This record gives sequence, C-alpha cells and structure tokens, in this order.
Amino acid sequence: MNVEQVLESLREIVGPAHVLTSPEDLYLYEYDASLDRGRPHAVVLPGSAEEVEAVVRLAHEHGVPVTPRGAGTNLSGGSVPARGGLVLVLNRLNRILEVDIPNRTALVEPGVFNLTLQKALAPYGYLFAPDPASQKVSTLGGNVGENSGGPHCLKYGVTLNHVLGMEVVLPDGERVWVGGAAPDAPGYDLTGLLVGSEGTLGIVTKIFVRIMPQPEGVRTLLALFDSLTDAGRTVSAIIAAGIIPATLEMMDHTVIEAVERATHAGLPLDVAALLIIEVDGLEDELDEQVREIQAICQREGAREVRVARSQAERDHLWASRRGAFGALGQLMPSYLVLDGTVPRTRLPEALERVAEVGRRYGLPIGDVFHAGDGNLHPLILFDPTEPGILEKVRAAGAEILEICADLGGTITGEHGIGLEKISAMPLIFGPADLRAMWAVKRAFDPQDLMNPGKVLPPLEAVAEATP
Repeated sequence: MNVEQVLESLREIVGPAHVLTSPEDLYLYEYDASLDRGRPHAVVLPGSAEEVEAVVRLAHEHGVPVTPRGAGTNLSGGSVPARGGLVLVLNRLNRILEVDIPNRTALVEPGVFNLTLQKALAPYGYLFAPDPASQKVSTLGGNVGENSGGPHCLKYGVTLNHVLGMEVVLPDGERVWVGGAAPDAPGYDLTGLLVGSEGTLGIVTKIFVRIMPQPEGVRTLLALFDSLTDAGRTVSAIIAAGIIPATLEMMDHTVIEAVERATHAGLPLDVAALLIIEVDGLEDELDEQVREIQAICQREGAREVRVARSQAERDHLWASRRGAFGALGQLMPSYLVLDGTVPRTRLPEALERVAEVGRRYGLPIGDVFHAGDGNLHPLILFDPTEPGILEKVRAAGAEILEICADLGGTITGEHGIGLEKISAMPLIFGPADLRAMWAVKRAFDPQDLMNPGKVLPPLEAVAEATP
C-alpha cells in the first residue's frame, strides 16, 4: 500500500481539512470512554453519505481497516482503532432530515445527538423513546451500533425497537437500504442484524426512527432504603404486581455521595440505596399507580417514599441520575464502568456478590443502573497512577461479568462487547455459536476490515475450540 497515495485520495474525497494525520490529532482519536487505546494511521471526517461510500471503497481496495466513530463515548472500546488504519468520524453527518408526524417517523443522520432529536421533537409533543444517560453527547449512530437503552427502556424498549430502516455503507463500499419508513419490511431482517453490530458489518449513514407522542401525565418517585438488598427486592415486587414503570433506576450509597457532592440535589447521605421510579400514561390512572408503588416500597422496607411535586423537582432528580457517572470524579480520578444483566429476581444476590469482589480486591465499587430490567452498571473506582492498578481492576471486572453469567444473565445490556469483553464471550456462547457469528461477519466483511478486532474472539481460537 502506498500510504501517501491513499492519503492524497482521501484529501480529494473529503477535502484536505478533513484528513488528520498529525501526532496531536491522532492522539485525540486513539481512545474513547473505555480503558483501551489504539493509534490510527489517519482520521477522516466525511461530510456526506457519498463521501463515506467513497472513503470505504478506497479503504477496501487498499486493504485498510476502518473504525467508525461518533462522539467517542463508547464504554467498551468499540471506537478504538484496534488495528490502526482509518478512524472514520461521522460527526459532520448531523442533520435531522425529516420529521413526519402523521407517520410517526423521523429521518436522521448518524451524527445527530440523541438529545438534539429529543429537543426537535418536543414542540410537536413527540419523543424518541431510547434515552441513554449519555444522551447529551452520544450520537444516534452510536446508539444504533450499540443498541443503546437508557432509563426508559424498561417500558419502551431499546434502540432496535425504534429503528425502522437504515442506509448503510457495506465494507466493500456499496451503499444500500435495509428496512424503510414502513414497518415490517419483507425479506431478511437486516435492520435487526445491523443494530447492535457495533460497526463491524457496515456504517450507518441515515436512520429511519419511530417516534411516539409524549405521555399525557408523568409521576416521579424517590424511594430511600437502609438496605441495598431491600431496594433490589422492591424492584422485583413492583414488576410482580403488574406495574411496568417507565423507569426504575437504582443508586447505591457510594454513587449517592458522589452525586450529592456534585449536584447538591438534596439526596440524603445516610441511606444505603435509592430508587427513582417513574410512571407515565393517562392522568386518570397515575395517582392509583403511585399509591400502589408507595405501598410496595414501604412493605419491602423503604425508609421514605417521596413524590416529585413539580417539573423542576423531576428535572432535579433526573439531573442527579444522568450526571452520576461524571459525579464519581468527586471520589476517584478514574473508573471502569461495567455493563452486565441479570434476571430481576437475582438482583439482591448479584449486588451482594459484586460487593464481595470489591472487598476482596480492595477496590471501591459504586452501583448505578437500570434496575427494572436487571441491567447492572458497577463502577470500579481507582487511581490510574497506582502501580499495577489496571490489572487489578480488569481482573475484578472479569469476575463481575462471570457473576452475571452465572446468575443466568449476560455480559452486556447496552454498552456492547467492543474490545473490553471479547474474552468474556465464551461465558455465554459456545464454539458453535461463535463460529456462526463469524460466518455472518465473513459474509459481510470477508477481509475483516470493518472495525476489526471487536466483538468476536479471534477466529483461529474459535476454530480450535472443542465443539
């Protein structure tokens, strides 16, 4: 490969200002929000689907790996260039192309921030249901790649449930449509296959999303507990009672302390855990649901249950939850955020076993997570300047994923596999399963150039494994 020739061709496609090669620029694109790093050979910022198509075709012709990237908020190393090559940044594709209220759809580009779409829909009285905590800074392309959830996924589902179709650039540079504006497109469900594939099968350049009316009414409750186990048991009790809250979030004492220091939200510092519970729907139904939830919380050991009295109080509560990850900087300079899922009924046991891992390794662990669907986010806090600390943190993280698998859960709920969790894939998939996934990868990307080194263990290791 003639590197200078490839760079010159890239400059012709996207313009010289949008091809970055200086050491300073490359450094900025060698990491995301995970602990992994990898240096690209060049960074390319296309401004249209046509430019993405041309860049990918050029890379395919020269055998150059391509790592798609949005805002770089990925928490599992998915946007880290594991094998060098090009980082293809989609932030310039940031237009909301259409909002179609009669058909309840919107057509967007992948660089649109999740919250930007929400704000654009609000004047119409509509919303896009997936709402990751990072929605201020995470892009819809990244949400599609990771099949992101968020607090409202308990009731409304994850990104996959709200994507109707996509324009996609395949690894050889061909641009195609899968699905479309109408639901239930015939043929193979390629939309379902591509959502959550973490950029390993293609690059999304347009997305048809399903939008929905804002609920008529909303009620938000804060339940305080002196026992983490009681809080975990309450989650199952609410769902067992036939109530499906819009959100059911949990924070433990460590996270509460950090959030209160950062936001001064008025959270009590002498509780072991809290639940943020939100119900929405028809106004006539909500007060009765609130009374039922209050009774369940009190029966399961809640010290106090508060109901937000205004939109300002609701916003204050949600600001504390959405800012929880950032607030942990009040306690430690760094953390590893994990993302495993367990059945709701196993939450108390999972929390106890995670705490035991922290004690054994001498590492503080905070918990903030989507309790309603059992999606745990243990945060292992550490000082990166401490010798040998990264190895200890990674070992503790691996044990926590094993706990999730052992309890009948899985190793990711919404953050993806990326680089970080490849070694954990055999916890939930056998050799035949992994070979089947590799067959799909090879069908789309026979040269293994599209976000290589992510999601799947090396093919050689899978091939050698005992069937």
